[in-house]
Formats: sequence, structure tokens, C-alpha cells
Amino acid sequence: MNKKRSEKIIPYLVLTVLAIVFILPLLWVLFASLDVTASQALKIPRSFTLGNYREVLSNQANRRGFAIGLMISLVQSAFVVILAGLAAYPLSRYELRYRKMFLYTILFMTSLPMTAVMVPVFKLFLSIRLYDSITGVILFLTATSLPYGIWLMKSFMDGVPVELEEAAKVDGASTFTGIRKVIIPLMFPGICVTAIFTFSGSWGNFFVPYILLQTLKKFPASVKLYQFFGNFGMVAYGQLAAYSALYAMPSILLYIFAQNYMSKGFNLAGAAKG
Repeated sequence: MNKKRSEKIIPYLVLTVLAIVFILPLLWVLFASLDVTASQALKIPRSFTLGNYREVLSNQANRRGFAIGLMISLVQSAFVVILAGLAAYPLSRYELRYRKMFLYTILFMTSLPMTAVMVPVFKLFLSIRLYDSITGVILFLTATSLPYGIWLMKSFMDGVPVELEEAAKVDGASTFTGIRKVIIPLMFPGICVTAIFTFSGSWGNFFVPYILLQTLKKFPASVKLYQFFGNFGMVAYGQLAAYSALYAMPSILLYIFAQNYMSKGFNLAGAAKG
């Protein structure tokens, strides 16, 4: 009995420790963002204030950074969803000769570290005059996100019964009409998953914009975090926490908005019957 009880208790203890490890930094961000005298220590503010949020939002450079970050992430997500969907369709629907080799190549590219290609990409962007260009950052992030996006979209597209698309073609629908009216509505949860994954990866990417952008006015929100770390170890902890809380909001809101679609999955087993 003691052995069985310990086997049940130990996993809960481990999960509790992990939960505390993850929750404490979040609590620090929450409390420090509402504390004028915030420091590295986790403490409940003596008096709550929104002054840190006002300081962050009143700064034009911060607002511009958030706008640029949102633009990069949204445009990149749209590109990845469209291009990955078009690439995943023949991989899912047609018997291609080198399909398996191509899929293995895509899977290999998903594991390729981004830092391994940054030096040649940096030189390439200098030669084609895309360095210090937001368009160049969007194109590079789109290219690096496409392999995993194609893999995701292909997996979700496989869950849509081919019979439904064939029935639409019998009624006179073209290939693109079948994709637009049959496949896209049925695999909309997969599109949401791909878009959220791509948006989160782009929104939280610090390394690529920091390397490929030079002008301070072009830095997105992920790079703007630098401004809260002053010289000689001086850090505006309250404003840093408020900025971090605001920085996390787009991903949280996007997930809340799309969680219904993400949790639905594909219950299409009987969709082709009858």
C-alpha cells in the first residue's frame, strides 16, 4: 500500500515543483509591472499603480516597436499559411515519385539550427541589398518557417477525406474551388495551429531582427527589450515587467481566440458516409 501511495504522490510532487518554477517568474512580471519601486525580488507591491504601463505606452518608440513586430508576425504568418497550404496539397493528394524523399528533406530542414545559416544569410542580404530591411526579415522568417508549416499543413490535410473533394469535382468544382470550399473549412483548426505556431515563433524571435536590422526605428518589440537595460547594471524593472506583460498579450489573445478551433480536431470519420 505504501509503495502504491508513493507511486501516486511522487508524480504530483514533481509536477508541483515544475509548476512553482514556471509560476514564480510570471508572478514577478505581474507584481513588478504594478510596482513603482520594483526590483529583482519577488514581492507584493505596497501600492498598486499603472504608472509603468503608462510610461511604456506613452513612449513612441515602444508603440512603433509593437506595430513593427505585429506587422512582421502577421504578414509572415499569412505567407506561411498560404504557401504551406499550396505546397501541402500535392503532397497530400497526389502520388508523387519523390514524395517520401521530399518529406524527409522537409523534416531535416525543420531541425536545422537558424544560427548555422546566419553568416551566409547576412552576406547574401548585403549583396542583394536586403540588409536593414523589414521586407528581408519577413522573407527570411517565412523561408525558415515554411518546412515545419508544410509538414503541419500536410498532416492536417491528410485528415480531410478525399471523397468529399471528389464529390465536389463531380459537381463541376475546379481544384482551387475544392480547396476553398471543401478543404479549407474542414481543416481550419489546422490552419489556426499553423498560424499560431508561426506567429509565436516570429513574435518571440530576437536573433533574426537583431542581426538583419541596423536602424533603431526598424527594431520590433522583441529587440526593444534592450532599452530597459541601462549602463552599469541599472535596470528599470517596473517598466521592463510592464513591457514584458504587454509583449505577451498578442500571443495569449491569439491563442484564446483560436483555442476553440484548435481543440476541435478532425472528427470527419463519418463525413464521407451517405
